[in-house]
Amino acid sequence: MNDLCFKSFVLGAWLLLSAALPGLAHQGSLKGVVIDDNTKLPLVGALVVLVDQNQQAVTDELGQFRFSGLEKGNYRIQVTYLGYQQKEIDGLSVSDDATTLTRVFLSPKQIELSEVSVTAHRSPEQRQLINQIDIRLSPIQNSQEILRSVPGLFMAQHAGGGKAEQIFLRGFDIDHGTDIRLTVDGMPVNMVSHAHGQGYADLHFVIPELVSAVNFAKGPYYADQGNFTTAGFVDFRTADALDESIVKLELGQYDSYRLMSAIDLLGPAAKERGQSAYVAGEYVFSNGYFDAPQNFNRINLQGKYHATLDDNRRLTLLFSHFQSQWDHSGQIPERAVTDNLIGFFGAIDPTEGGVTDRTNVSATMAHALPAGLIKHQLFYSRYDFELYSNFTFFLNDPLNGDQIRQKEGRDIFGYNGSFANRFDWGRTQWNQTLGIQLRHDQTEDSELSQSLNRATTIQNIQLGDITEWNAAFYMDESIELSRRLTLKAGLRLDQFYHQYVDQLDSIYRNQTAHAAIVSPKLNLYYTLNPRWQFYLQTGRGFHSNDTRVVVPQDGLEILPPAYGADLGLTFKPARRIVAQAALWYLWLDQEFVYVGDAGVTEPSGRTRRIGVDLSVRAQLTDWLFFNTDVNFTQPRAVDEPKNAAYIPLAPILSSTGALQATWPSGFNASLRYRYLGDRPANEDNTTIARGYFLLDAVLRYRRPQYEIGLSIENITNQQWKEAQFDTESRLQNELAPVTEIHFTPGTKFFARVSGSYYF
Repeated sequence: MNDLCFKSFVLGAWLLLSAALPGLAHQGSLKGVVIDDNTKLPLVGALVVLVDQNQQAVTDELGQFRFSGLEKGNYRIQVTYLGYQQKEIDGLSVSDDATTLTRVFLSPKQIELSEVSVTAHRSPEQRQLINQIDIRLSPIQNSQEILRSVPGLFMAQHAGGGKAEQIFLRGFDIDHGTDIRLTVDGMPVNMVSHAHGQGYADLHFVIPELVSAVNFAKGPYYADQGNFTTAGFVDFRTADALDESIVKLELGQYDSYRLMSAIDLLGPAAKERGQSAYVAGEYVFSNGYFDAPQNFNRINLQGKYHATLDDNRRLTLLFSHFQSQWDHSGQIPERAVTDNLIGFFGAIDPTEGGVTDRTNVSATMAHALPAGLIKHQLFYSRYDFELYSNFTFFLNDPLNGDQIRQKEGRDIFGYNGSFANRFDWGRTQWNQTLGIQLRHDQTEDSELSQSLNRATTIQNIQLGDITEWNAAFYMDESIELSRRLTLKAGLRLDQFYHQYVDQLDSIYRNQTAHAAIVSPKLNLYYTLNPRWQFYLQTGRGFHSNDTRVVVPQDGLEILPPAYGADLGLTFKPARRIVAQAALWYLWLDQEFVYVGDAGVTEPSGRTRRIGVDLSVRAQLTDWLFFNTDVNFTQPRAVDEPKNAAYIPLAPILSSTGALQATWPSGFNASLRYRYLGDRPANEDNTTIARGYFLLDAVLRYRRPQYEIGLSIENITNQQWKEAQFDTESRLQNELAPVTEIHFTPGTKFFARVSGSYYF
């Protein structure tokens, strides 16, 4: 393993050096940095145009841009960034063999869709355009909206709010994260070889008000995104600095309370020097809308320090801690409600629940070199998890019941390193990124046991210690062949090392296995004009399997590849309308799945998914905006008979949308809908998971020093099923088991009021 890491670093260093050589120039240069005038932080991704020179640049992680090989003379630049005032600077004098420096400060403003253009120079990033508009118009208000900001993504909570949500995207029932890669500030959220299931991703350690950006994309087309990136990835960034300090109180139905605060520690003078620091905290309590109180508690703490050490170096330090405990009602069988054994919001086993916590530490250094930008990140996470569930009630043990405990403690160590470089070669522009990623997971006492009333252990089913390494090297090259055509090619190599010690084995055995996979990517973008851009994305991705699957398979056939292609376009049919559409295809090879609820391995055959995505953002008036996302998918198992080839719970038709009004007086209102259509609950489509249509509303009034708000979920008070499973179970007095829909009820009409004070 160490030899692999050493070779990866040597290869990376050699490529970094070779990439830096084209950056040398013998004429004059113009270099600058684009800065948010409020926070004094650099703006990443701002477009800088060298007027009348047919040259453009995009600011990097330090907010910097550079134009090289310029003839002696005066130049003018134009700087634009979504949601900020456009700015022009004239009279920038460039001399031979010298670099002219400039700083550009941009001020935030109300977004105008008429100003949005489909830009050829940022072709690979145009996929983010829809999401950037959403974040600017409607900042994230709660933890579930963090993921719902991704078009086409649906979630289901089936454990009282404490357990990670079940995720649905692009024809996948992703469970808790098997086929979507989630990261926060560069740190992985997905847990490999988790006690509850592979890829388990709990985002509840994120305080919603601190989310400053959401970077997402669908499909396996991105070289810097590794394990679990089949349906796509989502990368959340929390703020490096606060615009202002805040104290916020929320009160809602069902004994729901939330207190949140974020305090700026250094003040405006430090921001002028490029320094900022803040601490933030969140406390949440709710009994929920269930008949049995959920006793849900969550505490979040986060501190962040950001410093611009000099013109070329930036340091960011982060610490966060999260802990949560709860009771939950679990999934209930339809027959229990129909026969009036329990109500729609009742429980068969009200002793279900859990406790979890996570602590994160991260240090990131970004350093601009003459030839490019190099970035290092070291991170560590400590994670603990204990969950009590009962899916089958008295099916396996008629006397004690089938409650299970899943438990683990985990340490995660990681490193992310990258080098980015830009240079011109003739009339082409090249943007290179080379990266190394290392991750080491160590769990102790990964457990699956049968339990009784969360107090007594009846028997251990699985108990062991897991060690898992993932080392990756990737290369990404974006070549602007002309002002209209961009080619983006990437290559990724992942190496895995697995080790498992079974504590239930009478003989000590240190079982190990190795596996590797190569993932190529190739994408083309053609910009017809500032209104129309077409793209073709292709790539290979994968998701790893649980160590307890890998070791018995001796590392063979346990990194099933996924092959995908997207044919799409980004377009502006009118001045105030922006839209994206894609026709896509995704194929997954054979895999072995570890079922954490039963401690067994199940083979899963090949699958294919074909779908269409459509997203539209429109500004109807100066103050009224509309958005909608519509997603259709046909998911099928490849090797099964046609009448038994359905993929259980995979979404087929879904849509979300909103009307949002923003008035200069300070009022802000939105009406949002969510629609998820009926879908098969089993392989032959004889059992149906019923869909739903919900309406939510938000009303806020903001003044400089305070804000009051009202939010309502399910304003029509629909009775709906949030999570659904076709499960075999037996109730205590039943003579034979029954297979039918088991469900978790969705929220009733749920109103909350909030008050915020800014200082």
